[in-house]
Amino acid sequence: MSEAPPITLERLSVADDETLGFLLASYRELFGSRLEATAVPRDLQCFADHYGVGRGCLLIARGAAGEPLGSIAYRPYDRRFPQLAYPGERVVEVVRLFVVPQQRRQGLARRLFAALLVQALRDTVERLYLHTHPFLPGAEPFWLDQGFRVVARETALPWQTLHLDRRLDSPQASAGPRQSR
Repeated sequence: MSEAPPITLERLSVADDETLGFLLASYRELFGSRLEATAVPRDLQCFADHYGVGRGCLLIARGAAGEPLGSIAYRPYDRRFPQLAYPGERVVEVVRLFVVPQQRRQGLARRLFAALLVQALRDTVERLYLHTHPFLPGAEPFWLDQGFRVVARETALPWQTLHLDRRLDSPQASAGPRQSR
């Protein structure tokens, strides 16, 4: 039985064209027809403003040949949801979790989140916030398994946004991902 090729995780503060292409393609794969076909998200247009040193964190998983296999990031939470303002707390928004189809169900998403959690603790983040949607298969149970809690559910179509958060001063914060039962 041959051993799987190694996957390395790399923190980026500047993105090259290949990485930006991967992040944009993953964004379009996840959200497809719900987006304008030519739209480029602001965080990818101004990468260093969102993920540069002292701002946020973007991790890329790379295969043995250096090809991107997955990603996860956090950036400063902009408090755009008034009901989720988190006054006085250092909050970041977890974004850009994506794993290429051939690497799914092999623990790469958990590994990416565990590494991101280490970075957030180093950066003295107090709370992680994220939102997801029911059309993303497995997203809600995945995040609940990582210690997040649902704080709000929106029912408006087409997004039906699900808001989740996780405090980092809880015992769960240093324990890493919860084990599946």
